[in-house]
Amino acid sequence: MSSSYGEILRVTIFGQSHSPAIGMTLEGLPAGVRIDQERLSRFLKRRAPGNAAYSTPRKEADEPEFLSGLVDNVTCGAPVTAIIRNTNTRSSDYEELKVKPRPGHADLTAQYKFRGYQDYAGGGHFSGRLTAPLCIAGGICLQILEQKGIRIFARIRSIADIQDEGVFERSLEDKAFPTVSDQQGERMQQRIAEALKEQDSVGGIVECMVTGLPAGLGDPMFSGMENRIAGIVFGIPAVKGIEFGDGFAAAQKRGSEHNDAYDVGAGKIRALTNHAGGILGGITTSEPLIFRAAFKPTPSIGKPQQTVDLTEMKPATLKIRGRHDPCIVPRAVPCIEAAAAIAVYDACLAYSRT
Repeated sequence: MSSSYGEILRVTIFGQSHSPAIGMTLEGLPAGVRIDQERLSRFLKRRAPGNAAYSTPRKEADEPEFLSGLVDNVTCGAPVTAIIRNTNTRSSDYEELKVKPRPGHADLTAQYKFRGYQDYAGGGHFSGRLTAPLCIAGGICLQILEQKGIRIFARIRSIADIQDEGVFERSLEDKAFPTVSDQQGERMQQRIAEALKEQDSVGGIVECMVTGLPAGLGDPMFSGMENRIAGIVFGIPAVKGIEFGDGFAAAQKRGSEHNDAYDVGAGKIRALTNHAGGILGGITTSEPLIFRAAFKPTPSIGKPQQTVDLTEMKPATLKIRGRHDPCIVPRAVPCIEAAAAIAVYDACLAYSRT
């Protein structure tokens, strides 16, 4: 199923942007795991809309309602299912999109695929709204992984042409705008504000780090850690690229520059550098696992755009109404953490069975 992910741990996302509720089912969790609901709620609020000038003004509480799998906030062995009720929808804003697909959005491909039966309101099942239940599943996995000494944290690496600066080595969840450099973060927010003023949007890059991983997670060929992580990260709408370690920059280096030399300290083999990003041959090296995901500019913008009228089959102009993020990157940071947590925990469960 296209809306499911995982090998041992299995997460399924359901619902549409303007349906009565969206939600997730998480199968494969061991029994006896306590879930800190307050902490989960704080994690979801980092993704929730309407909390900043650079976010859509759509207000949603995004409080999960658990239907199964927990007894007194402890997993009982049954699949964990949770929903978030949609309460602040304005489906009338999307009426025109029945016949005028948005450039850069999935409206036209959904028309090709589902022949007009798709839910167009708010983007339906293609909407970034579906990252809320992804964050429920990922937020649970983050808590479990931390009990194993594995930490996952992400930052805004860049927005448009503005790059973050400084050493990235800890969680930035305490920051409203998660960059290492506050000064660069201010410049990024200014760039978003400029795009919003011009009824336009900007994209950017989110960088994620996983620490505390043992060596040996993942498998060669098609079940490597890159494959596992990429498979779920590309489920986040607007992700257009992913790279691990030095990524595409490695193509400009020589082997002598890119290879991570080894040394021995305290009886352990360690790499002197981490150009590989903590993965070789699809298998973790025990060094920090580092990857970056590129997000395109939000396709729903206020500027008039050329499209087509599907009923008359001729060119048309579309001026999008509704509430949309001028940049989705800040709200995507916890989504990347959630996706990484699901992939890593699934790999941990697979590793424990070998």
